Amino acid sequence: LDNNFLLVSHTYWNYAMFTWAFCPIMTLIITIIEMFKLDIILDMVCMDWSDFTTGMAMSSALMTVSVAIFYANFYVCLKFACLYGWIVSIFAFLCGLVYTLEVVKDKILEKKKGSYLAALPGFMKVLEAFVSCMIFISLTGYRERPVLIMCVIAYIIPFPILPLIIATNILKKLKKCLPFNLDRFVFIFLVISVVLYIFTAIMWPIFMFRNNPRPSDCPPSFCIWAIQFMVAFFTYVNLIFFTLDLIFTLLGICGFRQT
Repeated sequence: LDNNFLLVSHTYWNYAMFTWAFCPIMTLIITIIEMFKLDIILDMVCMDWSDFTTGMAMSSALMTVSVAIFYANFYVCLKFACLYGWIVSIFAFLCGLVYTLEVVKDKILEKKKGSYLAALPGFMKVLEAFVSCMIFISLTGYRERPVLIMCVIAYIIPFPILPLIIATNILKKLKKCLPFNLDRFVFIFLVISVVLYIFTAIMWPIFMFRNNPRPSDCPPSFCIWAIQFMVAFFTYVNLIFFTLDLIFTLLGICGFRQT
């Protein structure tokens, strides 16, 4: 990968810019709402505010830490010209550390027990959505290959449903108005997602890496082949998350409650 290409147009750069804009803006919005005590109204009317803020802290920690790692991997070198990259990377890791400390404060020191996002079901959905984003920003080399395009479609299908499930569970009033059982809908969704990810976990490595070993000139930190391998790695990670989520959901439907 050419550094100029990375700096101008690569999805990792776009993801970093989005994260460094989205997380502070959400933090500012939450601060303003709590400053004017609007969270009391929101908590009474439609949502579990404490659960939402803890969930946002978890999401922001995942996003900022991942961006810090990506940025350091792609944009830092040992040359003096990379001084700017070193400065940005240091502040990126500090940003991730601050959000991680916020999660530790909420979950360990203050022992907040969220109803969804900060609990296991919601946190699993956050992880699944996060890993899906990692797959999307790493997709490359699949064009003009029908089977790999089918894999991309399989990655896309579950993704937009995840935020809808999360939003529906956060908005308590909306959840009560649904004409169907949300838990059973989530169960069906997870079954379909596991099937789709099993398909991609088989097809992506076969059709991407068959007769395509790692090039000898591939740098230790990254190259196109390494990014394609990253897609395969995150595919298996998300398959594990979706499978565990399916098992926990099935246990919940069958009446087994976790303490």
